[in-house]
Amino acid sequence: MGELHQLLGPNGLDFQNLSPPVQLALALGLSVLLPAALMTTTCFTRVVIVLAFARQALATQNIPPNLVLTGLALFLTLYIMQPTLQEIDQAALQPYLNQQLPGPAAIQKGLDIHKRFLLRHTRQRDLALFLHLSGQHTLEEPEQTPILTVIPAFVISELKTAFIMGFCIYLPFLMVDLVVSSVLTSMGMVMMPPVTISAPFKILLFVLADGWHWVSYAVAASYA
Repeated sequence: MGELHQLLGPNGLDFQNLSPPVQLALALGLSVLLPAALMTTTCFTRVVIVLAFARQALATQNIPPNLVLTGLALFLTLYIMQPTLQEIDQAALQPYLNQQLPGPAAIQKGLDIHKRFLLRHTRQRDLALFLHLSGQHTLEEPEQTPILTVIPAFVISELKTAFIMGFCIYLPFLMVDLVVSSVLTSMGMVMMPPVTISAPFKILLFVLADGWHWVSYAVAASYA
């Protein structure tokens, strides 16, 4: 129960002893933090950044729209997280619904499963940073790391990986810009913005290479 005790505080929290209005207020307050928690404790951050890099490399302004990219990132996140969610459902949620496991134990079980996913995709250097900042030097195994220490390490690891993947996506489009710029300069058309000419070629290159297919594949395969 260590993780659950840490999240609830030193004195714990008993919702059953609270009045219904207070319970409702706490539930509404926690629901505000839920989207941020879901975005930072799943693969959503990496997926949406890589998709945004792909759109930025194409220089197509807001095409695809933000809503489309966010929706695609959300469903890719659900697809990638499906094995972890199924494991949580089988090991924690279903036993709790069948009254085979008490609530705190089910929450702790789910946290342990999800923490394994976070640790699997967190760089040791990033984890060591937050362990050093928190002053925790007595842990023998990464699994003993508190969840509140794992989450920020996971987030910065995801950001680094997303930017590396974004750079790899940007590079071929940068080469198209350089070629177009060189051709325009050699023709004496120095006043013509290279992006005006290169944009159609970048879109054509992306479509012929089935770009969205390979971007989605690369993001999903990075969690294999």
